[in-house]
Amino acid sequence: MATGGRGGGGIAGGGHGGRAAKSGSHRKGAAAGSGGKGRRALRGKGATPPAEMRKGHPAARRANAAARADGTGTRAGSAAARMGRDGAAARGPAGGPTPGASRGPAGRRAAETDELVVGRNAVVEALRAKVPATSLYVAGGLEFDERLAEARKLAARAGMAVIDVGRLELDRLCGVAPHQGLALVIPPYRYAHPEDLLARARSGAPGLLVALDGVTDPRNLGAVVRSAAAFGAQGVVLPERRAAGITAAAWKTSAGAAARLPVARATNLTRTLRSYADGGLVVVGLAADADVSLDDLEAATDPLVLVIGSEGRGLSRLVGETCDLLVRIPMAGQVESLNAGVAAGVALAEIARRRRQHAG
Repeated sequence: MATGGRGGGGIAGGGHGGRAAKSGSHRKGAAAGSGGKGRRALRGKGATPPAEMRKGHPAARRANAAARADGTGTRAGSAAARMGRDGAAARGPAGGPTPGASRGPAGRRAAETDELVVGRNAVVEALRAKVPATSLYVAGGLEFDERLAEARKLAARAGMAVIDVGRLELDRLCGVAPHQGLALVIPPYRYAHPEDLLARARSGAPGLLVALDGVTDPRNLGAVVRSAAAFGAQGVVLPERRAAGITAAAWKTSAGAAARLPVARATNLTRTLRSYADGGLVVVGLAADADVSLDDLEAATDPLVLVIGSEGRGLSRLVGETCDLLVRIPMAGQVESLNAGVAAGVALAEIARRRRQHAG
């Protein structure tokens, strides 16, 4: 980290002190003691201030940039300081609320941070997909490019702030990521509480929720959210840890469904599924080796929560044991499994079909 390198200043200072003592010892007639004249110089100066308050420190420059942009509700300075090497997205300080999701106790935590999408293609794609953002940073002195012009137009149309900064300033904000003159600040998604989803499902006739167990690809998550919204589910629940969240990539893949369908995070997915079962929902898990075929799922017309595992390992042991019923998707050929997004679409379409037949 850049700030770690600056920490070497403490060592350099010690070396400088050593040189001062050495030069003092070679002066003619130098006394062994200072006689009290250097007492003030020896007095302690208190605790070292934080990096953000040290003049000239990179963290201070980022904080100043964030303060200048704070009038727009954006704090992108330290977001870029933690930019990933792939240049697609980074995490920074928490920003404003994300529209389209319920707010609850599990909505946002203090440690959550803004996401910074960089690069001309990535930024334009995010703006086209109407990913909720707070501001767009544009570096000055760039040659005309249709993507730059389109990014400005889309950002202005969405009502977000367009902030012109120097190329060096944007370099500092984005770190090693190749920003190509554009950076888009996206605030954290506002998650619903799992109990809110249960209330929504119980108010529906019949209720339908989708739970994900260990799905780590945000594009798969976005595809599941899109399918859940298309086939009448009241919400999606996913684990807090070791699982994908609603990032810019997930939002784009959902084709805007993340703005209409609430997504909740569960501290303990197994416990949440048990509470759903106690609330009257049948917990149905997808498993490749299940005895019951999706074609024979009689519980499809009942209030239920459909649980989908990861493509690699499927449902975890505890989640599988919590399910009331395990079903498999019948497939021909040598294909052993489907990714989470495809599996969710197939299962939800079949559940919706059986419900239409039952209602007719």
